[in-house]
Amino acid sequence: MALDHLDGIDRALVALLQEDAGQAYAALGKAVGLSPGATHDRVRKLRERGVVRRTTVEVDPGALGLGVLAFVMVESSAWMGDSAPAFAAIPEIEEAHVIAGSASVLVKVRTTTTEHLQDVLKRLYAIEGVSGTQATVSLETFFERPPSPTL
Repeated sequence: MALDHLDGIDRALVALLQEDAGQAYAALGKAVGLSPGATHDRVRKLRERGVVRRTTVEVDPGALGLGVLAFVMVESSAWMGDSAPAFAAIPEIEEAHVIAGSASVLVKVRTTTTEHLQDVLKRLYAIEGVSGTQATVSLETFFERPPSPTL
């Protein structure tokens, strides 16, 4: 769903939901000038259209003991575009992307320790077609943010 199909109220609702998806429809409506009922209808339609995929909670990875963040370039000897289930089966992988360039897949991994990261790298090698990895460990995260509905 392209954002050019969203009017200003839809964009404002998306931005407000990204800040706090637990807000009451009355509070959301007040912020955009709609009644709670009209706001509920708008949010329902955003869900039906696939603009709002799901409602979730953002958790501090450090609070869960997941202090190691790494981005891993996965090299392969074959096309990896059909291997999403194999990557998804590794719970430490938060994101996986088929990419252009010298590597085939880029994954975002969170682990408890570098030893745990090494274990994940070993499991990546068990995926059919994987021929190598290059891991980059993040020392500090400046920020992470969701897509902006105002761009």
